[in-house]
Amino acid sequence: MHPLWLLIAVCGAFGLAIGSFLNVVIYRVPRRESIVTPPSSCPSCGTELAARDNIPVLSWALLRGKCRTCGTPISWQYPVVELLTAGLFAGVAGRFGYDWAVPAYLALFAGLLSLAWIDVERMVLPKAIVYPVAVMVAGLLLIPAGAYDAWHSYWVAWAFAGGWFLLFYLMWFASPRLLGFGDVRLAPVLGLSLGWLGWRYVVLGFFAANLIGAVIGIGLIAAKKAERQSRVPYGVFLASGTAVAVYAGPEMVGWFHH
Repeated sequence: MHPLWLLIAVCGAFGLAIGSFLNVVIYRVPRRESIVTPPSSCPSCGTELAARDNIPVLSWALLRGKCRTCGTPISWQYPVVELLTAGLFAGVAGRFGYDWAVPAYLALFAGLLSLAWIDVERMVLPKAIVYPVAVMVAGLLLIPAGAYDAWHSYWVAWAFAGGWFLLFYLMWFASPRLLGFGDVRLAPVLGLSLGWLGWRYVVLGFFAANLIGAVIGIGLIAAKKAERQSRVPYGVFLASGTAVAVYAGPEMVGWFHH
C-alpha cells in the first residue's frame, strides 16, 4: 500500500489542473458558451493564452495578476478557484484514503465548487453543470458498489436521492420565491452522495446546510445587506453542508448515537 500522503499530493496536484478548467466552466457556462472552444484568451485584448500562461496559480503569480500582452488585471478568482479545488481534492484523499469512492467525490466537489461560485455571482445553478455532475457521481459510485459488493448501499443511496428530490420539490412548491428550482435539481445529487455514506450523513448534511444558511442570512439582515424575504444563493449552503458532512462526518455523526 502506498503512503496516504502520496495520494493526497497527487489529488491536490490534479485539483490544481481541474481548478483551471473550472474557471472556464464558471465563466462560460452561464454565458451559454462552449467550454471546449475557443482556447482561453484575455477577455480584454483577446490574445490567446500561451501554455506558459496557463499553469495553475504559478502563471498568475509570475504575471503579477496581469495579462502579459495588454497588462489588464486578471481576476483573483483564477488562483483562488484553483487552490480551493486542490484543497477539496486533497481533503477527499485524506478523508477516504485508497478507496474506490474517491473519484465520485472528486467529481462531486468539482461540480459543487463551480455551482456555488456561479450561484453567488448569478443566483442560478445551471442545468448544464448539475446534470453532468449527477451522471458522473451516479456512474462513479458504481465502481465501489461493484468492488465492495455494496449494492445495497448503492440502492439505499438512490432512495435518499429520491427523498431529497421530493423534500426540496415540496419546499420549492411552498415557497418558490425563496428556493429556486435549481436547488431542487441539485438535491438528489447530494442525497445520493451522502446516502452512500449512510443516513446520518444525510441528516448532518441537511442540518449543516440550513444552519449555515440561517447564520449567514441573519448576519446579512443584521448588516442591512438583505431582508427577510430576499433570495439567497441556497446552492452555496447546500454545497457547504455537504462538505461539512463528508469531511467532518466521521467525527460528527457520533453525536447521533447519543
